[in-house]
Amino acid sequence: MNRDNTLFTSKMKKTHTIYMPDMLHYHNELLIAAFKYGGYNLAVVPEYERVPENAFRFINSAYCTCAIDIIGNLMAHIASGNVDLDRTAILEPQAGGACRAGNYYDLIIQCVKKSGYKIPVLSLNFRGAESHPGFKINLKMLFGAIAAVCYGDLLMSLYQQIRPYEKNKGATDLLYRNWIDKLSENISIGKNLLLKNNIYQEIISDFKNIPCYTKDEKPLTKVGVAGEIYIKCSPIGNRHLEDFLKDHDMDYRMEGFLNYCIYVVYTEMKSAELNMVPKAALKAYKFFMDRMIKMQNKIKELLEQNGFVADGSFYEMKKTANELLSEYYNIGDGWLVLAEVTDMLQKGYDKILIVHPFGCLVSHVAERGILKKLRQMYPNANINTIEYDYEQSKTLRESRIMLALS
Repeated sequence: MNRDNTLFTSKMKKTHTIYMPDMLHYHNELLIAAFKYGGYNLAVVPEYERVPENAFRFINSAYCTCAIDIIGNLMAHIASGNVDLDRTAILEPQAGGACRAGNYYDLIIQCVKKSGYKIPVLSLNFRGAESHPGFKINLKMLFGAIAAVCYGDLLMSLYQQIRPYEKNKGATDLLYRNWIDKLSENISIGKNLLLKNNIYQEIISDFKNIPCYTKDEKPLTKVGVAGEIYIKCSPIGNRHLEDFLKDHDMDYRMEGFLNYCIYVVYTEMKSAELNMVPKAALKAYKFFMDRMIKMQNKIKELLEQNGFVADGSFYEMKKTANELLSEYYNIGDGWLVLAEVTDMLQKGYDKILIVHPFGCLVSHVAERGILKKLRQMYPNANINTIEYDYEQSKTLRESRIMLALS
């Protein structure tokens, strides 16, 4: 336990709101419902202006863009007057990788201390490095979160494939909102959590019934987006990249969050094997990994049966990526970035944006390091990296994106 941190007690479970960075746009509300099912009140930190200035009151500019975004928004929210500081806690999700994201937890604790507040900072990770008597990842939360990720991935995939071609503007957004509300309510009471094929099919059928132009009637530029997980998934991190691609009428795709979750569990399992941890821990890793893969494969099967593009299955993508990168290249997003890019290229998304934060050496190696080989393998594709810098102007960033897609 970090001695500068405030303990999250059992009593706080009923009284405190736990604030989490806005990282997963399509999954946030479903994850909030999963925490509610587990007995916790979770909320997402909104986006604030002047993020770098907020962050630099507490940290220096040597940190990566992700750290600046997350800390800048967190500290702005705490100081906004919109929260009850006596009933507030902070949750920082961590994959536990060997990058600066592994230091965010202690960094946030120091920022809270500098600000003079007594706010508990919680860590959501697989290693259990920090223990709080009032915060335990129970089975309700875990199964609720797995359901949230699966449903979120399915909705994201359908939304991104239907919305660009819809005949009635706003129809996809409306249906997406209806399903988010319905699924959030179900997850919050533990209903329809795991392997609910009938629910998956009902969602797919609803989206399939939205009137759409064919791709011949409305030909669009197909863009695949991959890269560092926060910049790829967070509207704050990628400066609302999805809105930009929507405004320019592009058919864009991002692979889901489930493969990243499986990748993290697989990486932890391999590390545990090398460090000869007890067999019970290995069995637990394998149980949850197998459960997630089983759900992933069922969703993939249903999507493809209904004529939609689905994310590649974990082991198929791993096999493809490991032809170029070792499975032990797993720092940060590691070989998964290569796997996602290759999967999207094979599915016809021939313009690829690999997004990553300024100041992230791990991303530079994992993403720019694969460009030469990818361009040799796919000479007709347009594959480029886009770096997100907190000082970068909107005009410059969007000009680079348009140039990369030209």
